[in-house]
Amino acid sequence: MAAYTQLFDTLGLRAWCDAGSTGGPMTMAQLMAKAKAQSGGAEEVAFWSRPFPSLDVLNESCNAIWRTRDLTAAVESLFMSMKDGLKLVLDPLTQPLSWALTGTLKGFAFLPWWLTMLLILLVVQRVTRSRGLTAFVGASMLVLALINHFDAAIQTFAIILVCTVISVLLGLPIGILMSKNDRAQKVVLPVLDLLQTLPSFVYLIPLIFLFSVTEPKLYGIAIILYAIVPIIRLTDLGIRLVDPDVTEAADAFGMTRWQKLVKVELPLAMPNIMAGLNQTIMMSLAMVVIASLVSAPGLGVLVLRGINNLELGVGLVAGLGIVLLAIILDRVTKTALSRMNAGDQQ
Repeated sequence: MAAYTQLFDTLGLRAWCDAGSTGGPMTMAQLMAKAKAQSGGAEEVAFWSRPFPSLDVLNESCNAIWRTRDLTAAVESLFMSMKDGLKLVLDPLTQPLSWALTGTLKGFAFLPWWLTMLLILLVVQRVTRSRGLTAFVGASMLVLALINHFDAAIQTFAIILVCTVISVLLGLPIGILMSKNDRAQKVVLPVLDLLQTLPSFVYLIPLIFLFSVTEPKLYGIAIILYAIVPIIRLTDLGIRLVDPDVTEAADAFGMTRWQKLVKVELPLAMPNIMAGLNQTIMMSLAMVVIASLVSAPGLGVLVLRGINNLELGVGLVAGLGIVLLAIILDRVTKTALSRMNAGDQQ
């Protein structure tokens, strides 16, 4: 006798259970239980030794209850039935992302190595005003070039650049809306919690079915969804933390809502927004490595090659290159944030 057969009999649900059938082949446990019952070896299961009433266990006692594999098959069928409609809507909306990623990658590939290095160093010096950090970035790029990882690092950087810019363009308005509307915050926060807690690999599963693996939008969407959360959260937090006395003074001067936002709230919230930008960049880097599984170019491809071919040296050296790139991005953004905070205090 199955563990919960007597329960369904007591509740008078036996007719319903016998009328329902999940279909499909029986599991090995079900076959053994059936054979045992036919041989007369069935016996009642003691209460304290009964297993947890999961779907599979309950199905052994009641055919009308779905098994776990029936549930997963239903979820898959539901997604596949929606696939064509989702693809029809998402394809034109996300095509600019493919163009941006392809164009940026080709643009960096077209530039000679020395010009790429020079442009990066000029930007770093302009943003940080730190000769020491600029020298460190230059030395790091030379190291990457010496080990023949410079092109892969630039590809990774190009993808991070595009995805970070789009994350900021989308995240800032959402964060501003959340800070101004409590109802919008209550709606968006659960979505952000979901995006922040989903394992990074899970982002790729539905996208693989929606887009071709050769399309850059596939990994671009996954990176943006994974990295957009900090910029939204910290924009909302930064604006909400603006001193109410300051906003009241702005109202007293007759500022419109737009003027107050642009000239008062956003400048005062900028340290928090920059901290969110830093986290968005770092999360983009983390995801772009995983996205190499779906054709994202860059250093992640070398890590994947090291795993697939058991090439320890290739994987470790590429991993060190990723660490170096992460240090560069983190130091540059944090130094820029420190400069901004120092300027605000003065």
